[in-house]
Amino acid sequence: MKDTLPPLRDVIREHGLTPRKGLGQHFLLDLNLTARIARVAGDISGGTTIEVGPGPGGLTRALLDEGATVLAIEKDERCLDALADVSAAWPGKLEILKCDALKLDASTLGETPRRVIANLPYNIGTELLVRWLNKPEAFTSLTVMIQKEVAERIAAGPGSKIYGRLSVLAGWRWKVTRALDVPPEAFTPPPKVESTVIHAVPLEQPVADADAATLTQVTAATFGQRRKMLRSSLKTLGDAQALCAAADLDPTLRPEQVSVAGFCALARAVAAQ
Repeated sequence: MKDTLPPLRDVIREHGLTPRKGLGQHFLLDLNLTARIARVAGDISGGTTIEVGPGPGGLTRALLDEGATVLAIEKDERCLDALADVSAAWPGKLEILKCDALKLDASTLGETPRRVIANLPYNIGTELLVRWLNKPEAFTSLTVMIQKEVAERIAAGPGSKIYGRLSVLAGWRWKVTRALDVPPEAFTPPPKVESTVIHAVPLEQPVADADAATLTQVTAATFGQRRKMLRSSLKTLGDAQALCAAADLDPTLRPEQVSVAGFCALARAVAAQ
């Protein structure tokens, strides 16, 4: 950590960085915790580390301490001066983009190897994560803090009540682990929910062949009616009985009983109609 930088609480006070609910802001000020998060991804000294929503720069400092070259995407103009101070402390190591992360394609930013390490704003975190999960070829890893409930759904397996669309889309092409849970009191202001840092690494090969758009369509149709059997929920995509037969699946199964490979088989069957 650069000794020339003031404590984060002083930075927030100096720059008037009252967290804004509309931006999903919950600032992480525990420097021991930010250091732990930065180390979850392993060696980050090469390529580009993308951080979304750096705020006053707590995690940013930790990433730079670990030798990362950071591309920080920040929508809140109030944070830019504080981040400029961080940039000055690590010359040439931090680039700041004032932009809405939803309007950027992070899979094309910076030099490879490319990774994401971020405390994601709650209001856009899941949407961003789904986008990145759909492009495993673009990232060496994703290390993100999200709501604990979302993290549990992503890591869930078949048979679980929380196994769903996110579980399938993640499990298809990624190995996802829950790295650490973070209590509300670690943030300013404390959120009303617990948070979890997940670490996702692309699999060398997908669990099974499938078209991403079709797999998304199949999971949306089935988990959108998760209490119904496949023979009912698949009707919007074609002849449900024939699709199940082509995928070698029992049409009386409900979606939480179907493996990732099973959903891939359904996606192939839908595409082959």
